[in-house]
Amino acid sequence: MTLLSSGLSLAQLPGFPLHADAVHLLHSAAEFRTEMLAQIAHAKNRIYLCSLYLQQDEAGAEILDALHVAKTARPELDIRVLVDWHRAQRGLIGAGKHGGNAAWYQEQAKANSSIVPIYGVPVQTRELFGVLHLKGFVFDDSVIYSGASLNNVYLHKQDKYRHDRYLLLENKALADCMVQFFSKHMLNAAAVHRLDLPEIPKTRSIRREIRSFREQLKLARYDVPTVQQASLGKNNKAPGLTVMPLVGVGKNNPLNRIICQLLSVSLQQITICTPYFNFPLAVTREINRALKRGVKIDIIVGDKTANDFYIPPDQPFKIISALPYLYETKLRRFAKMHQGAMARRQLNLHLWHDGDNTYHLKGLWIDQQYCLMTGNNLNPRAFRLDLENALLISDPGQELAQKKQAELASIYRVTTQITHYTALQKLADYPHEVRKLLGRLSRTMMDRLAYRVL
Repeated sequence: MTLLSSGLSLAQLPGFPLHADAVHLLHSAAEFRTEMLAQIAHAKNRIYLCSLYLQQDEAGAEILDALHVAKTARPELDIRVLVDWHRAQRGLIGAGKHGGNAAWYQEQAKANSSIVPIYGVPVQTRELFGVLHLKGFVFDDSVIYSGASLNNVYLHKQDKYRHDRYLLLENKALADCMVQFFSKHMLNAAAVHRLDLPEIPKTRSIRREIRSFREQLKLARYDVPTVQQASLGKNNKAPGLTVMPLVGVGKNNPLNRIICQLLSVSLQQITICTPYFNFPLAVTREINRALKRGVKIDIIVGDKTANDFYIPPDQPFKIISALPYLYETKLRRFAKMHQGAMARRQLNLHLWHDGDNTYHLKGLWIDQQYCLMTGNNLNPRAFRLDLENALLISDPGQELAQKKQAELASIYRVTTQITHYTALQKLADYPHEVRKLLGRLSRTMMDRLAYRVL
């Protein structure tokens, strides 16, 4: 079934019934790390991990070591790790030439007697034009969903953390559905190869397979039996608590359309989290329409210093470090345009800042019914280039109201509300190298390209 193309409303989307006591919202990166390690240790049948990357650092090693220990103790355990093909074969941005995480995977495979297969998933022939941004961690019949990848900051292994959202669902049907998607649409694809084994093929040698794979991904959907739509709530009077897995890649994909539809059906309240303030035009239009309808909108975005690309002015300048300033200039223009709505508290902008830590939250809360958990950054790149997914929870009976409020409270705890656009810095306030670069980008209109691909 093609979501929305068949005319389905949000209420008719197929999903899996949930019990409120099987839904857990974690509030910190440290809790996420503890839960991940516990789930690995206790899994009896299967572990499927899908993330942008599994990094060669202390936290990444802790996860990989735990997988090897689990496999050694229970050889029958089905373990699969999926990461982005390109990201795994290069070093960190600005770190110079490096063999990437793939070389480390191979070293670990040789050093351990157990087999933990790690697959590289190439969503495009070049990383700049699309990566595996699909998320999900399955442990037996439980699912952890987060926009986080697996390294020191995402798992708060050392002093700093990168804050994300963390959802734990105990639901066998959903776990089966996600594993089926991994198996059917990725693990069996000719473009997908093991990274823990030697002699990894060169990207240029599998370009044809990658292009074919991307076209197949555009048609890929989670297999949710339509009978699941019959889930009823209390007293069998209305559909109850439900989770709907969604996926999409490329322009105008189903996930994009659902995000826009969620915004379009809002009547009272929209809350949006995004780490990089750079909405696609379709999202901006729906926000403007919602404001005209009188909907109250809260947008929580990271302060530029909480951006993972931010480099303090007293450190050597790198081109990539201009990105947080680029996003802030766009936020300032948006705030200036909507100063009236901000003055009457219909539009509320909140900047997240907590010391040297960084911000990576994404998602939507619509009225009191819908909550979207996703790795989608709600930017043009996510809407056009990367493979993205999400879990949409429908809660018409507000069974999760307290849990959702507790999650939002934990996010707001370290935010500051911007009441006037002049509270945000302008170009003239930025360091000289940043002003110079942004000015050059603006004159050549290259800033528009940067907004679309970064």
